[in-house]
Amino acid sequence: MIVLIIFLMCIFITLLVGGAAALSDFRTMTIPNMYSVYVMAAFAVAYAGVWLSGLDGVFAPFLSHIISAVVTFLVTFVLFGLKVIGAGDSKFATACAFWIGAKFLPIYLFYMTLFGGLLGAVALYIKKKKPFENPVEGSWIAQVQGGKDKVPYGIAISFGMVIAFLYAGYFSADVLSIFVAAQGAGASS
Repeated sequence: MIVLIIFLMCIFITLLVGGAAALSDFRTMTIPNMYSVYVMAAFAVAYAGVWLSGLDGVFAPFLSHIISAVVTFLVTFVLFGLKVIGAGDSKFATACAFWIGAKFLPIYLFYMTLFGGLLGAVALYIKKKKPFENPVEGSWIAQVQGGKDKVPYGIAISFGMVIAFLYAGYFSADVLSIFVAAQGAGASS
């Protein structure tokens, strides 16, 4: 049961960090590098705990998670080079991709892109209409109303991550049953 607790704590930490990254990006248009470190560390602890316990079906094979991160890094590196996203966005998206695995990577990237596009449409509206009086200085809204073309992509990354977690089954009864079955098998030994 300890492995389940570790797994759930790591998921919870990752979701909290995703929320913090989204909020930070909204407020300051930056994602601290430590957020990416926290997400990768949480994945490493969760994966190691599951692997050392011999549980199959919770995560994809490790290579799948590496492929997911490498592909995400390459995609976001190109976007960074084109000045579409920032370096913090690239690092954070790559860190989150470790959790996803190659099977659910298209879902992650699709929803991340979809929500990023919606934020872009909102940014265009805010830039044109300037609907907010006295936005917080340095915030995304203040920067967009000031004429900059920016999107707090940390929000989109976190949204895509949560959707991919749902598809990967991290919150499902199926994953929980893997841990429960292992506990039952350990108790009967």
